[in-house]
Amino acid sequence: MTTRRRVVRRIPTWGAVAPLLGFRRPVWNGVDRRLARALSVKDLARIARRTTPRSVFDYVHGAAEDELSLTRARRAFAGVEFEPRVLHDVAEVDTSTTILGRPAAFPLIMAPTGFTRMMQHEGEIAVARAAERAGVPYTLSTMGTTSPTELQQEVPGGTNWFQLYLWKDRDGTRKLVDDVRRAGYDTLVLTVDTPVAGNRLRDARNGLTIPPTLNLKTMWDMAWHPSWWFNVLTTDPIEFASLRSFDGTVAELVAKMFDPSLKIEDLAWLREQWDGKLVVKGIQSVADAQRVVDAGADALVVSNHGGRQLDRAPTPLRLLPEVASAVGDRAEIFLDTGILSGADVLAAVGLGADACMVGRAYLYGLMAGGERGVDRMLQIMRDEAVRTMQLSGVSTVAELRGRVRLG
Repeated sequence: MTTRRRVVRRIPTWGAVAPLLGFRRPVWNGVDRRLARALSVKDLARIARRTTPRSVFDYVHGAAEDELSLTRARRAFAGVEFEPRVLHDVAEVDTSTTILGRPAAFPLIMAPTGFTRMMQHEGEIAVARAAERAGVPYTLSTMGTTSPTELQQEVPGGTNWFQLYLWKDRDGTRKLVDDVRRAGYDTLVLTVDTPVAGNRLRDARNGLTIPPTLNLKTMWDMAWHPSWWFNVLTTDPIEFASLRSFDGTVAELVAKMFDPSLKIEDLAWLREQWDGKLVVKGIQSVADAQRVVDAGADALVVSNHGGRQLDRAPTPLRLLPEVASAVGDRAEIFLDTGILSGADVLAAVGLGADACMVGRAYLYGLMAGGERGVDRMLQIMRDEAVRTMQLSGVSTVAELRGRVRLG
């Protein structure tokens, strides 16, 4: 028979209790308070959903048709395994790299997104400023709400790229390219996976229009998101800033910009017009990767447009190793679609990418807290990357090559 030990109790003193009380100083600014609660990009997305009208949030969050391409892209990242090595000095790790010959603090590129001021009134300039502070490139879209000249004037020290569609009107394309060159850009990103617009069912069901239309549904939404509507209605009108001379509807503009007759010869034509760096975005096969590099591309983006064009498109992360093996010695390889963490970025680098492009991730931050929200997203991703590198036993991003497996 065992004897139970007698528990001796005492009256706790303040000195013993005080260290256990984790009181924090109150954060009076509402934006700072909600951003402090965001510990991941998914947290930023949840905040963005609460602060932004449904139709606008769904434009960012959704994809084409049944959204299978986007789901599969995220599932591919979920299946990744890193190969940790122990007993390596990881007290200091270096996330820096070079992208198209220029130093970058992190293998990340802010992807082009259209209608950015619709998500949050600070728009493209806020994203470019955050990118400059983080030491990564930012890509302004042809369908952006800030012009190339305006962006360069506001963020002259940033690594600013410009995204282009090859229009049916080649003279119009040439004029826009000339304007971009004069504004000081040295890198063009040509998007080639949009012969026609994808079938985005969320937008159709929400009745999304650009700019937002004030009908009964949106008036009701206004009551739940008054600050968003106040900012939209009291700042400059939302417009396609690179295309202010165009006179027509959004549908007419899209029909003008998306050219279903685009061929590889047209890429060669653009290469003749542009003497800077040329990136081709929307590669979904090894054969096309080889064709665009042969036609003069300096880099390509393995991408299915964030799942927003062809549903059931190839999953970029799974295609990446084959593309890198085929053309990685002749061009830089970037990847987008499904990237929501710093670990995702490193997984892509380990499988052959030189850098990753993100769009949704920074738009969640923008919707959640404007420029400060984009800063928060970049901080979260870099912190995740540093922690992943330390736990994997690598001190530079280059050491990840061959240390990542796809599940």
